[in-house]
Amino acid sequence: MTRVILCVLDSVGIGGAPDADKFGEPGRSDEGSNTVGHIAETCAAGKADREGLRSGALNVPNLNKLGLGAALHLSSGMTPEGLKTEANGGRWGVGREVSIGKDTPSGHWEITGVPVPFDWGYFPKTEPAFPAQLTNTIIEEFGLPGILGDKHASGTTIIAELGEESIRTGKPICYTSADSVFQIAAHETHFGLDRLYELCQLVFKHTKPLNIGRVIARPFVGEDAASFKRTGNRRDFAIEPPEPTLMDRAKEAGRQVYAVGKISDIFAGRGVTHKIKSSGLMNLVEATLDAMEMADDGALIFTNFVDFDSEFGHRRDVPGYAHALEQFDARIPEFVSRMREDDLLVLTADHGNDPTWTGTDHTREQVPILMFSPSLTPGSVGLRTTFADIGESVAHWLGLAPGKHGKSFL
Repeated sequence: MTRVILCVLDSVGIGGAPDADKFGEPGRSDEGSNTVGHIAETCAAGKADREGLRSGALNVPNLNKLGLGAALHLSSGMTPEGLKTEANGGRWGVGREVSIGKDTPSGHWEITGVPVPFDWGYFPKTEPAFPAQLTNTIIEEFGLPGILGDKHASGTTIIAELGEESIRTGKPICYTSADSVFQIAAHETHFGLDRLYELCQLVFKHTKPLNIGRVIARPFVGEDAASFKRTGNRRDFAIEPPEPTLMDRAKEAGRQVYAVGKISDIFAGRGVTHKIKSSGLMNLVEATLDAMEMADDGALIFTNFVDFDSEFGHRRDVPGYAHALEQFDARIPEFVSRMREDDLLVLTADHGNDPTWTGTDHTREQVPILMFSPSLTPGSVGLRTTFADIGESVAHWLGLAPGKHGKSFL
C-alpha cells in the first residue's frame, strides 16, 4: 500500500493570484507580489549576497528538477536566473486558492480538501487593537495586572520593545497582525510556559465567537532586549475546520496520520494519530525523515515548514529566505532515498510572503504543486483552480474515498 509525504513550504508562493488586488492595504495591494520570483530576481542581481551565508543566483537544482521554475513560469510568466522551465523529475503544476483569506488555516484546510467559504474576524489596525470589553474580561478572569502591546506588531520587534517590562510587571504582551490572530508573548520562566498556555486557552474561549482563527502562544527566553529569543514551544489554539478534512478521512479509514511541526495545532488536533513537535527548518526535515522510517503502509505524513514564513518572510529577509530554500533543496535527495516504490512526495505552499514586498504580512499568491514518486511519470498537471485538488489527489493515491471539494489530477 502507498504512503504520502505532504510538505507545506509555508509562504513559498509563486505570484500571479488573479484576485491579489483585493488583498493588502489601500494603496499597496498584493497585486504583483511574487515570493519565489522576486527572491530569485534579487539573488540574480547580486543583491541577496550575505557573507558567510550565500551568494549568486538562487541555487535549487532539485526543486528545479521537480518543476519549481516551470510552475513559476506558468503562474506568472517569470523565468529569473537560477530557475528553469524544464522539469523532468516529477509532476508539477500551480495551485490557486478559493478560500477567502491568505492565512495559514485557510491554506492548509483547503489543501486537505476543505475550502473556507467564510470571512475570518480581524482586529483593526488601531491602538488599542482589541475591544476594551475583551481586554477587560481577559484581565479579570485570569487575574492579570494588565496587558502590554494591544496593537498590530511584528513578534520579534514587540518582544524586544516590551519584553523587559513584561518580566518586570508580569503583564503578557498581546498583539495581532493582518491575519486572524490574537498572539500572546510571555517569558517561559518568569511568566511560566504552562501559565501562558492556560491564558491562551482562556482567550480562545472569548475570541472564538468573534471568528478569530487562532490564539497563538509565543514564549520567549532571555533577560534583556539584546538576548530575548522566541522558543520552539509555540502553540496555536485554533478553530476546527468546518468539515472533515483529508486527515479526518485517513484516520477514519484506519490509516496513520503523522502531524509534524505545527500541523496538529492548525487542525485543532483533528485527524491526527501521531503528533511530532519540532521547530527549526533542519529539525523539521529530520522529524519528517524519522516519520518516514516509522510510518506504515497507507500512512499520511504531513509537515509544515514554518521557517520560510516566520523567520524570513515576515522579517523581509531575502538572503535568509534564499538560503533556507537552498538548504531545503539540498535535503530533497534524502526524502527520495527513503521513499518506497509507491510512495508519493508532495511539495506545495499555503500562501505567499514576498520579502521584497511592502509591509510584513502574507501576500495573496498562487503556489507550486511539485510531486515525485518512483512510480509516477513526469509531466504537468496545469493550473488547478482550488488547493482542494491537492487533497483529492492525495486521497486518490492513498485509496481513500473522494471528498466534497476538488478533483484529483492523478
